[in-house]
Amino acid sequence: MQQQLIQEIVEELSQKLTGRFLGKIFQLTPLSFALDFGLNGGKFLFVSVDPSSPRLYIIERRAKELEKQAVNLSHFGQLMRAKVGGGKLVAISKDPSDRVVRLTFSIEDELGRDREARIVIQLTGRAANLLLLDESDRITDVLRSPKGSGQQPGEQYQPPGPQEKLHSKQLHSPDNTRADGERGAGSVGPREALSPSAVAAEFFAKLDAENSFRSHAHNVKARLQKALTQKRRLRTNLQKDLVGHGDAETHRMLGDLLLANVMTAVRDGVKVRITDYYSEGAPTIELEIDENSSLQEEAARQFRQYTKAKRAGEEVAERLRQIDQEIVKLEEREEELDRIIQAEDLTALASFDKAQAAPKRSRTKQEDAKRIPGVRRYVSSDGYEILVGRAARDNDNITFKLARPHDLWLHAGDYPGSHVIVRNPTRKELPQRTVIEAAQLAGHFSQASDDSKVVVHYTERKFLSKPKGSVPGLVRMSSFRSLTVEPKEGIGRL
Repeated sequence: MQQQLIQEIVEELSQKLTGRFLGKIFQLTPLSFALDFGLNGGKFLFVSVDPSSPRLYIIERRAKELEKQAVNLSHFGQLMRAKVGGGKLVAISKDPSDRVVRLTFSIEDELGRDREARIVIQLTGRAANLLLLDESDRITDVLRSPKGSGQQPGEQYQPPGPQEKLHSKQLHSPDNTRADGERGAGSVGPREALSPSAVAAEFFAKLDAENSFRSHAHNVKARLQKALTQKRRLRTNLQKDLVGHGDAETHRMLGDLLLANVMTAVRDGVKVRITDYYSEGAPTIELEIDENSSLQEEAARQFRQYTKAKRAGEEVAERLRQIDQEIVKLEEREEELDRIIQAEDLTALASFDKAQAAPKRSRTKQEDAKRIPGVRRYVSSDGYEILVGRAARDNDNITFKLARPHDLWLHAGDYPGSHVIVRNPTRKELPQRTVIEAAQLAGHFSQASDDSKVVVHYTERKFLSKPKGSVPGLVRMSSFRSLTVEPKEGIGRL
């Protein structure tokens, strides 16, 4: 707020509030209050010392609305009520060269003697604050206590030093009111001349709406960008997997060549020289195979690798196609959101945000995991959802209420710790990388978290049971395997 407008508001307050008694104190946010001086028409003195937008003016609200919005009084609010509540406002003034307003109250003590107490309102940017002073201007309490402020309880009050320059959207005095009652430049239209408080209230209502839009837009875009980042990371990992599975046709070709060279191959330990009938000129090539394996056994192994690589390649290619489509849709949504933000269209933003939410339907067990307290949620590098329990009862919840029979269950061996569930909706074999990442989480959230290595047991959920009457978190495994990993939280949380 610009100094001249503050002065005009102080003059307005002096006319309307001087001689009135302070009644109820409503704390609306940690840094704002509405003070009841018994004005007609549901009018209250509003004070905010939020450094981003300090303000002081009269607002019109219903008392019930304020009561609904109010939070419990902070320590400062309780002390303000005790020190000046019921006091008579005898003077309101503004420091001549600073954005500091002082409200002076006359308080009758227990012996019937009058004493003075003050509320100091600093509308000074980073140093914005509310302070209570005694009659000798010694600080009784402060709402904000920034380090190095030099304004601590028990000290003699001194106004803050020079503050930062006014923000470009700082509100100035409404000195463009014309005699015919029409506003000048920047006006919203013909009207009666507004009071300084009404001008301030209108300005800050618009400013708050703009800030709310920016904050809402920032949150929506952050969620969208997070989803895009996850999809792009998953695409990168799937592309690496596709390369890692190798060329299925190469495995098939080697299997055929091994069978075609059973009678003519030359073996020297692990090295085998065979004729490559697929290449021009049928050159001799050299392979390395286990010296304890026959050519037929190695051919069978190559054919198994061919089948595995072909199936994995097809699955990864299909997942990549789906991921690419999802990324394109998210990128289109991001462009649409940028247009909405550029146009500052609040209605469109609300519709966009609503459209981003999943349609209402009956919840699945996977969705329940988002709602049950005590569940950490992660996503593996391969895109699989991983659930981690917090306490013993949470472990029971995710294992026996959320997990499905083919989901993978993991737990640190011989150490108390969290149950870990890897969602497996397709019932296909989970990627080894996902299993390792889940095992690392099981080790990290166990009493072996500080060890360099930890043994982790894992099995499908269908091989678990809970002994009757056992304590929370205890399970019985009818079948399991183990692996050794480094305990760590190496993947991102949802």
